[in-house]
Amino acid sequence: MGCSCSKKAKSAGYEDPTVLASETPCEYLSSETVSVSEVEALHELYKELSNSIIEDGLIHKEEFLLALFRNKSKRNLFADRVFDLFDVKRNGVIEFGEFIQSLAVFHPNAPIEDKVTFAFRLYDLNQTGYIEREELKEMLLALLHESDLVLSDDIIETIVDKTFSDADIKGDGRIDQEEWKAFVSKHPNLMNNMTLPYLMDITLAFPSFVERTEVEDSAI
Repeated sequence: MGCSCSKKAKSAGYEDPTVLASETPCEYLSSETVSVSEVEALHELYKELSNSIIEDGLIHKEEFLLALFRNKSKRNLFADRVFDLFDVKRNGVIEFGEFIQSLAVFHPNAPIEDKVTFAFRLYDLNQTGYIEREELKEMLLALLHESDLVLSDDIIETIVDKTFSDADIKGDGRIDQEEWKAFVSKHPNLMNNMTLPYLMDITLAFPSFVERTEVEDSAI
């Protein structure tokens, strides 16, 4: 069955479920086409997050942190980077359109190539198109902090040195996208946090939304 998705996505701020369904890559949210009910269900999730602290219908960083860590004041580099990449317009908040189109990469059906690229952008803290040793170390420390794991400085340095040595195939002191892809192919577990299984059945989380036959204007 053919895909009806739009080949050229428009700006991320659209909030009409029908429009977003047509703009979101169909292989992300469905094996055939993105259903409006899936987008509607995600809108219920979005509304819950975007009004958890500031009731303005936008996801602020504090609300994002609350959703990830149940603590709005817990700072984490990993969460900050994810927030920054979701904030396509760079206006300090995540709008519904940005939420839908960015979250799509975490869907189980999203192409692994897209997950690998997104992960590369997470680690590329300085946005230079390369991952350097200090960036890798910073992300490792952030992930350890998130997991409440404490390692000695020597062990951390050893992990960073070994990882960087394995990934930096060209030996030029930095990891480019091709080297990153090769490294991830050898260590696929690095992509574990790039998939949110519940997105496969997102509509089941909000059955009342799925039962609607029409999109209510007040829902957007």
